[in-house]
Amino acid sequence: MRIPYSLILAFSTMAFVLLVTPLVIAFARRIGAMDRPGPRRIHSEPVPTLGGLALVAAVLGGAWIARALPGAATLLDARPLIGLTVATLPILLLGLLDDTRGVPPLGKLAFQVIGALILVAYGYGVPYITNPWGEAIPAGTLNPILTVAWVVLVMNAVNLIDGMDGLAAGAVMIASAALWWVGRSHEDFYVMFVTALTIGACAGFLRYNFPPARIFMGDTGSHFLGLALAAVSLLENRKGTAAVTLLFPLITMALPLADSALAFVRRLVTGKPVFHADSEHIHHRLLRLGLSARTVLFVLWCVCLYVGLMAVVLATLPLGYAMLLALIVGAGLLFAFMVLDFVDRRLRERAAKDDARS
Repeated sequence: MRIPYSLILAFSTMAFVLLVTPLVIAFARRIGAMDRPGPRRIHSEPVPTLGGLALVAAVLGGAWIARALPGAATLLDARPLIGLTVATLPILLLGLLDDTRGVPPLGKLAFQVIGALILVAYGYGVPYITNPWGEAIPAGTLNPILTVAWVVLVMNAVNLIDGMDGLAAGAVMIASAALWWVGRSHEDFYVMFVTALTIGACAGFLRYNFPPARIFMGDTGSHFLGLALAAVSLLENRKGTAAVTLLFPLITMALPLADSALAFVRRLVTGKPVFHADSEHIHHRLLRLGLSARTVLFVLWCVCLYVGLMAVVLATLPLGYAMLLALIVGAGLLFAFMVLDFVDRRLRERAAKDDARS
């Protein structure tokens, strides 16, 4: 797949989202699908949600239109695309219900697992498990378990990081760009195809989601982008193009995955329900340090860009060096989170003492 064709796909989905999102804004206002201000919210006025509808229509609609028109996409095997489309249906229903009525955590998990199992049924999977000391080991019966776990993990990571204007869309766009490059280096046509569509859709959506946002993607968008990102990372590994199964996409999405993992551990340690939402995510902490919403967004985009570039570098390294670099990147990210947590706690303790004195 040549770069111009990818650009055509990206610009097409971007243009579609730019045109359709105002209609979605009007539709969300009409049916009352609004995100209200609250303790965990950083916006002060109600904002329309359901922006994910434009993203779903752009990516999947663009994919099927590209397959129908003359061009390189006509050569693609339809089965993976059918699988992604069918898997989107329960995820789309979940997003619509959650954005308009709310869905309990176990209900969300059930929908997510159904979507993941559909991907498994259509051939998505983790065929090999990395063996640092030799040949990769066939996953065998662990394949569906690992696949479902991976898809659910990525969907929740994107959903959890969608806590401030532009963050999830920008993070997914950067991760998709890194995966596009890795797919290009491995001559993986399908990976380039799906990521090009996703990049364009996210870029178009940022026109309306950049702070101050005129619309949120909602669970409809974050769950779909998580599903698409998980699916394309599985596509990247389906040929065994890399011995380190899922290592590249894991590094590409290091920020949302690390934030989600720390949130899980934090709630477990404090005795809170692991699915209980809080205001302790990285963007909340940076905002409490006094940074503006746009500054926080640019800082986190830079982190995403850094780990995305590291993923591209990993794709060129032998297995041993790739795993070593992955550990270094992960340790550096964890250290940064720990420093931020320390500073945040000290500032809040100082503020509490000042309040007590006054």
